Amino acid sequence: MNKLAERDQAVIWHPFTQMQTAPLPVPIVRGAGSILYGADGREYLDMISSWWVNLHGHAHPYIAQRISEQLQTLEHVIFAGFTHQPAVELAERLLEILPRNQAKIFYSDNGSTAVEVALKMAFQYWHNLGQPRKKVVALENAYHGDTFGAMAVSGRSAFTAPFVPFLFDVEYLTVPTAGQEADVLKQAETLFTNDVAAFIVEPLVQGSGGMVMYEPAFLDELFQVARRHDSLIIADEVMTGFGRTGKLFAIDYLQAKPDLMCLSKGLTGGTMALGVTSCSQALYDAFLSDDKFKTLFHGHSFTANPLACTAALASMDLLLLPETQANIQRIAKRHTEFVHELTNYTIVANIRQRGTLLAFELNVGTQTSYFNDIRDTAYNFLMDCGILMRPLGNVLYLMPPYCTTDEQLTYVYKQVKALLTVI
Repeated sequence: MNKLAERDQAVIWHPFTQMQTAPLPVPIVRGAGSILYGADGREYLDMISSWWVNLHGHAHPYIAQRISEQLQTLEHVIFAGFTHQPAVELAERLLEILPRNQAKIFYSDNGSTAVEVALKMAFQYWHNLGQPRKKVVALENAYHGDTFGAMAVSGRSAFTAPFVPFLFDVEYLTVPTAGQEADVLKQAETLFTNDVAAFIVEPLVQGSGGMVMYEPAFLDELFQVARRHDSLIIADEVMTGFGRTGKLFAIDYLQAKPDLMCLSKGLTGGTMALGVTSCSQALYDAFLSDDKFKTLFHGHSFTANPLACTAALASMDLLLLPETQANIQRIAKRHTEFVHELTNYTIVANIRQRGTLLAFELNVGTQTSYFNDIRDTAYNFLMDCGILMRPLGNVLYLMPPYCTTDEQLTYVYKQVKALLTVI
Protein backbone atom coordinates (compact mmCIF):
# COMPACT_ATOMS: atom_id res chain seq x y z
CA MET A 1 0.00 0.00 0.00
CA ASN A 2 2.60 2.54 1.10
CA LYS A 3 4.75 1.81 -1.92
CA LEU A 4 1.97 2.83 -4.32
CA ALA A 5 1.14 5.88 -2.21
CA GLU A 6 4.80 6.92 -2.21
CA ARG A 7 5.03 6.44 -5.97
CA ASP A 8 1.95 8.62 -6.26
CA GLN A 9 3.48 11.32 -4.08
CA ALA A 10 6.58 11.39 -6.26
CA VAL A 11 4.73 12.17 -9.49
CA ILE A 12 1.14 13.36 -8.88
CA TRP A 13 -0.46 16.67 -7.88
CA HIS A 14 -3.89 16.02 -6.34
CA PRO A 15 -6.92 18.35 -6.51
CA PHE A 16 -7.85 20.61 -3.59
CA THR A 17 -4.83 19.30 -1.69
CA GLN A 18 -1.99 21.13 0.04
CA MET A 19 0.68 18.70 -1.06
CA GLN A 20 3.25 19.75 1.56
CA THR A 21 1.11 18.77 4.53
CA ALA A 22 -1.28 16.17 3.10
CA PRO A 23 -0.94 12.59 4.33
CA LEU A 24 -0.22 9.88 1.81
CA PRO A 25 -3.25 9.09 -0.37
CA VAL A 26 -5.20 5.89 0.26
CA PRO A 27 -4.70 3.37 -2.58
CA ILE A 28 -7.98 1.86 -3.79
CA VAL A 29 -7.81 -1.34 -5.84
CA ARG A 30 -11.46 -1.98 -6.68
CA GLY A 31 -15.04 -1.04 -5.93
CA ALA A 32 -18.35 -2.86 -5.75
CA GLY A 33 -21.70 -1.34 -4.87
CA SER A 34 -21.21 1.29 -2.19
CA ILE A 35 -17.88 -0.17 -1.05
CA LEU A 36 -14.34 0.84 -2.00
CA TYR A 37 -11.60 -1.72 -1.30
CA GLY A 38 -8.18 -0.50 -0.19
CA ALA A 39 -4.89 -2.08 -1.17
CA ASP A 40 -4.43 -3.05 2.50
CA GLY A 41 -7.71 -5.00 2.52
CA ARG A 42 -9.72 -2.33 4.32
CA GLU A 43 -13.22 -1.48 3.14
CA TYR A 44 -14.73 2.00 2.94
CA LEU A 45 -18.39 2.86 2.55
CA ASP A 46 -18.49 5.59 -0.08
CA MET A 47 -21.06 7.95 1.43
CA ILE A 48 -20.22 10.87 -0.88
CA SER A 49 -20.56 8.88 -4.11
CA SER A 50 -16.91 9.65 -4.94
CA TRP A 51 -17.41 13.41 -5.28
CA TRP A 52 -21.10 13.10 -6.03
CA VAL A 53 -20.80 11.20 -9.32
CA ASN A 54 -21.72 7.61 -8.51
CA LEU A 55 -25.41 6.77 -8.69
CA HIS A 56 -25.64 2.98 -8.92
CA GLY A 57 -22.53 1.67 -7.18
CA HIS A 58 -18.96 1.08 -8.24
CA ALA A 59 -18.07 -1.13 -11.21
CA HIS A 60 -21.71 -1.71 -12.06
CA PRO A 61 -21.76 -4.75 -14.38
CA TYR A 62 -24.50 -3.41 -16.67
CA ILE A 63 -22.72 -0.12 -17.34
CA ALA A 64 -19.40 -1.95 -17.76
CA GLN A 65 -20.95 -4.34 -20.26
CA ARG A 66 -22.48 -1.56 -22.33
CA ILE A 67 -19.19 0.38 -22.43
CA SER A 68 -17.28 -2.78 -23.37
CA GLU A 69 -19.63 -3.48 -26.27
CA GLN A 70 -19.37 0.11 -27.51
CA LEU A 71 -15.58 0.03 -27.18
CA GLN A 72 -15.45 -2.78 -29.71
CA THR A 73 -17.63 -0.81 -32.16
CA LEU A 74 -16.61 2.87 -32.04
CA GLU A 75 -14.44 4.48 -29.39
CA HIS A 76 -14.53 8.05 -30.73
CA VAL A 77 -15.15 10.20 -33.78
CA ILE A 78 -14.87 13.93 -34.37
CA PHE A 79 -18.25 15.48 -33.57
CA ALA A 80 -17.98 18.42 -35.99
CA GLY A 81 -19.70 17.27 -39.16
CA PHE A 82 -20.21 13.71 -37.86
CA THR A 83 -22.60 12.01 -35.47
CA HIS A 84 -23.29 8.57 -33.99
CA GLN A 85 -26.06 6.55 -32.40
CA PRO A 86 -25.13 6.95 -28.70
CA ALA A 87 -25.02 10.75 -28.93
CA VAL A 88 -28.32 11.05 -30.77
CA GLU A 89 -30.10 8.54 -28.55
CA LEU A 90 -28.80 10.14 -25.36
CA ALA A 91 -29.95 13.59 -26.48
CA GLU A 92 -33.39 12.20 -27.34
CA ARG A 93 -33.73 10.45 -24.01
CA LEU A 94 -32.47 13.41 -21.97
CA LEU A 95 -35.00 15.71 -23.60
CA GLU A 96 -37.73 13.24 -22.61
CA ILE A 97 -36.96 13.70 -18.90
CA LEU A 98 -35.77 17.32 -18.82
CA PRO A 99 -38.28 20.18 -18.51
CA ARG A 100 -40.44 20.37 -21.61
CA ASN A 101 -39.01 23.70 -22.76
CA GLN A 102 -35.55 22.17 -23.24
CA ALA A 103 -35.02 21.51 -26.96
CA LYS A 104 -31.34 21.01 -27.79
CA ILE A 105 -28.35 19.24 -26.23
CA PHE A 106 -24.74 20.45 -26.43
CA TYR A 107 -22.04 18.04 -25.24
CA SER A 108 -18.85 18.86 -23.35
CA ASP A 109 -16.57 17.12 -20.85
CA ASN A 110 -17.52 17.95 -17.26
CA GLY A 111 -19.63 20.16 -15.03
CA SER A 112 -17.37 23.19 -15.21
CA THR A 113 -17.30 23.15 -19.01
CA ALA A 114 -21.08 22.64 -19.09
CA VAL A 115 -21.32 25.92 -17.18
CA GLU A 116 -18.79 27.60 -19.48
CA VAL A 117 -20.91 26.60 -22.47
CA ALA A 118 -24.09 27.93 -20.84
CA LEU A 119 -22.46 31.28 -20.09
CA LYS A 120 -21.09 31.61 -23.62
CA MET A 121 -24.50 30.72 -25.04
CA ALA A 122 -26.16 33.33 -22.82
CA PHE A 123 -23.78 36.15 -23.66
CA GLN A 124 -23.73 35.34 -27.36
CA TYR A 125 -27.51 35.02 -27.45
CA TRP A 126 -27.82 38.72 -26.63
CA HIS A 127 -24.91 39.58 -28.93
CA ASN A 128 -26.56 37.74 -31.84
CA LEU A 129 -29.80 39.63 -31.20
CA GLY A 130 -27.89 42.90 -31.42
CA GLN A 131 -28.79 43.68 -27.82
CA PRO A 132 -25.59 42.90 -25.89
CA ARG A 133 -25.97 42.41 -22.16
CA LYS A 134 -22.96 42.05 -19.89
CA LYS A 135 -24.26 41.44 -16.36
CA VAL A 136 -24.80 38.12 -14.59
CA VAL A 137 -26.61 37.60 -11.29
CA ALA A 138 -25.58 34.67 -9.09
CA LEU A 139 -26.03 33.60 -5.48
CA GLU A 140 -23.45 34.35 -2.81
CA ASN A 141 -21.15 31.44 -1.94
CA ALA A 142 -22.13 29.62 -5.13
CA TYR A 143 -19.81 27.09 -6.72
CA HIS A 144 -20.10 26.44 -10.45
CA GLY A 145 -16.66 25.05 -11.29
CA ASP A 146 -12.99 25.87 -11.57
CA THR A 147 -12.57 27.11 -15.14
CA PHE A 148 -12.53 30.90 -15.49
CA GLY A 149 -16.13 31.56 -16.49
CA ALA A 150 -17.38 29.11 -13.86
CA MET A 151 -15.15 30.73 -11.24
CA ALA A 152 -16.42 34.18 -12.21
CA VAL A 153 -20.04 33.26 -11.42
CA SER A 154 -19.03 31.43 -8.25
CA GLY A 155 -18.73 33.15 -4.90
CA ARG A 156 -15.52 35.03 -4.25
CA SER A 157 -13.49 32.98 -1.77
CA ALA A 158 -10.04 31.64 -0.96
CA PHE A 159 -10.44 29.38 -4.00
CA THR A 160 -10.82 32.30 -6.41
CA ALA A 161 -8.65 34.91 -4.65
CA PRO A 162 -5.55 34.60 -6.90
CA PHE A 163 -7.70 34.98 -10.00
CA VAL A 164 -10.07 37.81 -9.06
CA PRO A 165 -8.33 40.37 -11.34
CA PHE A 166 -9.11 38.14 -14.32
CA LEU A 167 -12.77 37.37 -13.54
CA PHE A 168 -15.70 39.33 -14.95
CA ASP A 169 -17.91 41.14 -12.47
CA VAL A 170 -21.02 39.45 -11.11
CA GLU A 171 -23.91 40.79 -9.03
CA TYR A 172 -24.58 38.56 -6.02
CA LEU A 173 -27.86 37.80 -4.32
CA THR A 174 -27.95 36.66 -0.70
CA VAL A 175 -28.84 32.97 -0.47
CA PRO A 176 -32.58 32.81 0.28
CA THR A 177 -32.42 30.57 3.34
CA ALA A 178 -35.28 30.52 5.84
CA GLY A 179 -35.96 33.97 7.26
CA GLN A 180 -34.02 35.77 4.53
CA GLU A 181 -36.67 35.57 1.81
CA ALA A 182 -38.17 39.07 2.08
CA ASP A 183 -34.76 40.78 2.11
CA VAL A 184 -33.53 38.69 -0.82
CA LEU A 185 -36.62 39.49 -2.86
CA LYS A 186 -36.12 43.20 -2.21
CA GLN A 187 -32.47 42.85 -3.23
CA ALA A 188 -33.47 40.98 -6.40
CA GLU A 189 -35.83 43.77 -7.43
CA THR A 190 -32.82 46.09 -7.38
CA LEU A 191 -30.25 43.80 -9.00
CA PHE A 192 -32.32 42.58 -11.94
CA THR A 193 -32.35 45.18 -14.68
CA ASN A 194 -32.66 45.11 -18.46
CA ASP A 195 -28.90 44.65 -18.86
CA VAL A 196 -28.72 41.33 -16.93
CA ALA A 197 -27.87 38.61 -19.45
CA ALA A 198 -28.47 35.67 -17.14
CA PHE A 199 -29.28 34.47 -13.66
CA ILE A 200 -27.31 31.33 -12.75
CA VAL A 201 -28.23 29.21 -9.77
CA GLU A 202 -27.72 25.81 -8.18
CA PRO A 203 -31.40 25.05 -7.66
CA LEU A 204 -32.43 24.26 -4.07
CA VAL A 205 -29.00 23.07 -2.88
CA GLN A 206 -25.66 24.86 -3.00
CA GLY A 207 -23.14 22.02 -3.05
CA SER A 208 -19.58 23.09 -2.30
CA GLY A 209 -20.89 26.24 -0.64
CA GLY A 210 -21.82 24.05 2.33
CA MET A 211 -24.89 22.09 1.19
CA VAL A 212 -26.99 25.19 1.81
CA MET A 213 -30.66 24.50 1.05
CA TYR A 214 -33.62 26.74 0.32
CA GLU A 215 -37.22 26.37 -0.82
CA PRO A 216 -38.60 25.89 -4.35
CA ALA A 217 -41.43 28.42 -3.94
CA PHE A 218 -39.00 31.23 -3.30
CA LEU A 219 -36.73 30.30 -6.20
CA ASP A 220 -39.85 30.47 -8.36
CA GLU A 221 -40.32 34.05 -7.15
CA LEU A 222 -36.73 34.93 -8.04
CA PHE A 223 -37.18 33.41 -11.48
CA GLN A 224 -40.28 35.59 -11.96
CA VAL A 225 -38.25 38.71 -11.15
CA ALA A 226 -35.60 37.65 -13.68
CA ARG A 227 -38.27 36.94 -16.29
CA ARG A 228 -39.71 40.44 -15.96
CA HIS A 229 -36.41 41.70 -17.35
CA ASP A 230 -36.09 38.88 -19.93
CA SER A 231 -32.93 37.64 -18.21
CA LEU A 232 -31.98 34.11 -19.20
CA ILE A 233 -32.10 31.52 -16.41
CA ILE A 234 -29.32 28.94 -16.07
CA ALA A 235 -29.95 25.97 -13.77
CA ASP A 236 -26.67 24.34 -12.74
CA GLU A 237 -27.83 20.81 -11.92
CA VAL A 238 -24.37 19.27 -12.13
CA MET A 239 -24.73 18.05 -8.55
CA THR A 240 -28.49 18.00 -8.00
CA GLY A 241 -29.45 16.18 -11.21
CA PHE A 242 -30.50 12.56 -11.67
CA GLY A 243 -32.43 11.99 -8.47
CA ARG A 244 -30.28 13.48 -5.73
CA THR A 245 -33.03 15.76 -4.44
CA GLY A 246 -35.74 13.08 -4.60
CA LYS A 247 -36.96 14.08 -8.07
CA LEU A 248 -35.10 13.56 -11.34
CA PHE A 249 -34.03 17.21 -11.30
CA ALA A 250 -34.25 19.86 -8.60
CA ILE A 251 -35.96 22.13 -11.10
CA ASP A 252 -38.86 19.65 -11.14
CA TYR A 253 -39.94 21.12 -7.78
CA LEU A 254 -40.54 24.50 -9.46
CA GLN A 255 -43.28 25.93 -11.66
CA ALA A 256 -40.88 28.08 -13.69
CA LYS A 257 -38.38 26.43 -16.01
CA PRO A 258 -34.86 27.53 -16.98
CA ASP A 259 -33.60 28.51 -20.41
CA LEU A 260 -30.43 26.49 -19.97
CA MET A 261 -29.43 23.53 -17.82
CA CYS A 262 -25.97 22.19 -16.95
CA LEU A 263 -25.50 18.48 -16.25
CA SER A 264 -22.58 16.20 -15.44
CA LYS A 265 -21.50 14.13 -12.37
CA GLY A 266 -24.27 11.49 -12.15
CA LEU A 267 -24.91 11.70 -15.89
CA THR A 268 -22.80 8.61 -16.63
CA GLY A 269 -23.42 6.94 -13.28
CA GLY A 270 -19.95 8.01 -12.20
CA THR A 271 -18.07 6.02 -14.82
CA MET A 272 -16.81 8.49 -17.43
CA ALA A 273 -16.36 12.21 -17.95
CA LEU A 274 -19.26 13.87 -19.78
CA GLY A 275 -20.99 17.22 -19.63
CA VAL A 276 -24.26 18.46 -21.11
CA THR A 277 -25.71 21.91 -21.61
CA SER A 278 -29.34 21.89 -22.70
CA CYS A 279 -31.22 24.93 -23.98
CA SER A 280 -34.59 26.15 -25.15
CA GLN A 281 -35.58 26.42 -28.80
CA ALA A 282 -35.67 30.22 -28.61
CA LEU A 283 -32.08 30.38 -27.43
CA TYR A 284 -30.94 27.92 -30.10
CA ASP A 285 -32.76 29.86 -32.82
CA ALA A 286 -30.73 32.99 -32.06
CA PHE A 287 -27.66 31.19 -33.42
CA LEU A 288 -29.29 30.20 -36.73
CA SER A 289 -28.14 32.55 -39.47
CA ASP A 290 -26.49 32.89 -42.86
CA ASP A 291 -23.93 34.94 -40.95
CA LYS A 292 -21.21 32.51 -39.83
CA PHE A 293 -20.17 34.91 -37.09
CA LYS A 294 -23.35 33.97 -35.22
CA THR A 295 -22.07 30.40 -34.82
CA LEU A 296 -21.36 29.10 -31.32
CA PHE A 297 -17.60 28.68 -31.58
CA HIS A 298 -17.08 26.14 -28.83
CA GLY A 299 -16.05 22.50 -28.79
CA HIS A 300 -13.90 19.83 -27.17
CA SER A 301 -11.78 17.09 -28.69
CA PHE A 302 -13.87 14.47 -26.92
CA THR A 303 -17.26 16.12 -27.49
CA ALA A 304 -20.02 13.48 -27.37
CA ASN A 305 -17.53 10.66 -26.90
CA PRO A 306 -19.43 7.45 -27.82
CA LEU A 307 -18.16 5.57 -24.77
CA ALA A 308 -19.28 8.31 -22.38
CA CYS A 309 -22.65 8.65 -24.13
CA THR A 310 -23.12 4.88 -23.88
CA ALA A 311 -22.30 4.99 -20.17
CA ALA A 312 -24.91 7.73 -19.73
CA LEU A 313 -27.51 5.69 -21.60
CA ALA A 314 -26.80 2.67 -19.40
CA SER A 315 -26.98 4.81 -16.26
CA MET A 316 -30.32 6.23 -17.40
CA ASP A 317 -31.66 2.72 -17.96
CA LEU A 318 -30.83 1.95 -14.33
CA LEU A 319 -32.00 5.31 -12.97
CA LEU A 320 -35.49 4.97 -14.43
CA LEU A 321 -36.04 1.45 -13.10
CA PRO A 322 -38.84 1.32 -10.49
CA GLU A 323 -36.43 -0.30 -8.02
CA THR A 324 -33.96 2.58 -8.34
CA GLN A 325 -36.69 5.16 -7.84
CA ALA A 326 -37.86 3.17 -4.82
CA ASN A 327 -34.30 3.16 -3.46
CA ILE A 328 -34.12 6.94 -3.79
CA GLN A 329 -37.28 7.30 -1.73
CA ARG A 330 -36.07 4.66 0.77
CA ILE A 331 -32.80 6.51 1.38
CA ALA A 332 -34.66 9.81 1.71
CA LYS A 333 -36.98 8.23 4.28
CA ARG A 334 -34.06 6.79 6.27
CA HIS A 335 -32.37 10.20 6.27
CA THR A 336 -35.56 11.81 7.56
CA GLU A 337 -35.69 9.30 10.41
CA PHE A 338 -32.03 10.02 11.22
CA VAL A 339 -32.74 13.76 11.29
CA HIS A 340 -35.02 13.16 14.29
CA GLU A 341 -32.14 11.46 16.09
CA LEU A 342 -29.70 14.25 15.25
CA THR A 343 -31.93 16.81 16.93
CA ASN A 344 -31.00 15.22 20.27
CA TYR A 345 -27.38 16.37 19.97
CA THR A 346 -26.60 19.91 21.11
CA ILE A 347 -23.43 19.92 19.02
CA VAL A 348 -25.52 19.57 15.86
CA ALA A 349 -26.96 22.67 14.21
CA ASN A 350 -28.85 23.64 11.06
CA ILE A 351 -29.92 20.16 9.95
CA ARG A 352 -31.28 20.14 6.39
CA GLN A 353 -32.37 17.49 3.94
CA ARG A 354 -33.60 17.31 0.38
CA GLY A 355 -34.14 13.80 -0.96
CA THR A 356 -30.98 11.70 -0.61
CA LEU A 357 -28.95 14.72 0.51
CA LEU A 358 -28.57 15.19 4.26
CA ALA A 359 -26.36 17.85 5.81
CA PHE A 360 -25.77 19.40 9.22
CA GLU A 361 -23.21 21.54 10.99
CA LEU A 362 -21.00 20.73 13.92
CA ASN A 363 -21.59 23.63 16.27
CA VAL A 364 -18.17 23.78 17.87
CA GLY A 365 -18.00 27.46 18.69
CA THR A 366 -16.46 28.62 15.44
CA GLN A 367 -17.92 30.03 12.29
CA THR A 368 -19.00 27.74 9.46
CA SER A 369 -16.02 27.56 7.14
CA TYR A 370 -14.44 25.21 4.62
CA PHE A 371 -11.17 25.63 6.58
CA ASN A 372 -12.62 24.75 9.97
CA ASP A 373 -10.16 22.34 11.63
CA ILE A 374 -12.99 20.13 12.88
CA ARG A 375 -13.16 18.86 9.31
CA ASP A 376 -9.97 16.81 9.70
CA THR A 377 -11.08 15.38 13.05
CA ALA A 378 -14.41 14.23 11.61
CA TYR A 379 -12.90 12.94 8.38
CA ASN A 380 -10.24 10.86 10.15
CA PHE A 381 -12.67 9.48 12.74
CA LEU A 382 -15.06 8.27 10.07
CA MET A 383 -12.28 6.89 7.87
CA ASP A 384 -11.11 4.86 10.84
CA CYS A 385 -14.65 3.48 10.97
CA GLY A 386 -14.48 2.54 7.30
CA ILE A 387 -16.67 5.41 6.10
CA LEU A 388 -15.70 7.89 3.42
CA MET A 389 -17.24 11.28 4.12
CA ARG A 390 -15.56 14.52 3.08
CA PRO A 391 -16.84 17.30 5.36
CA LEU A 392 -17.09 20.82 3.96
CA GLY A 393 -15.35 22.39 6.94
CA ASN A 394 -17.70 21.82 9.85
CA VAL A 395 -20.54 20.77 7.53
CA LEU A 396 -21.06 17.00 7.45
CA TYR A 397 -23.18 15.57 4.68
CA LEU A 398 -24.35 12.26 3.26
CA MET A 399 -24.90 11.64 -0.46
CA PRO A 400 -24.80 7.84 -0.88
CA PRO A 401 -25.15 5.79 -4.07
CA TYR A 402 -28.71 4.61 -4.57
CA CYS A 403 -27.71 0.97 -4.07
CA THR A 404 -26.69 1.66 -0.45
CA THR A 405 -28.49 -0.82 1.80
CA ASP A 406 -30.44 -0.14 4.98
CA GLU A 407 -27.82 -2.09 6.90
CA GLN A 408 -25.05 0.14 5.53
CA LEU A 409 -27.01 3.28 6.33
CA THR A 410 -27.66 2.06 9.86
CA TYR A 411 -23.93 1.50 10.37
CA VAL A 412 -23.10 4.97 9.04
CA TYR A 413 -25.69 6.65 11.25
CA LYS A 414 -24.32 4.76 14.27
CA GLN A 415 -20.75 5.90 13.61
CA VAL A 416 -21.83 9.49 13.00
CA LYS A 417 -23.53 9.45 16.40
CA ALA A 418 -20.34 8.04 17.92
CA LEU A 419 -18.43 10.93 16.35
CA LEU A 420 -20.85 13.42 17.91
CA THR A 421 -20.11 12.07 21.38
CA VAL A 422 -16.33 12.50 21.15
CA ILE A 423 -15.94 15.89 19.47
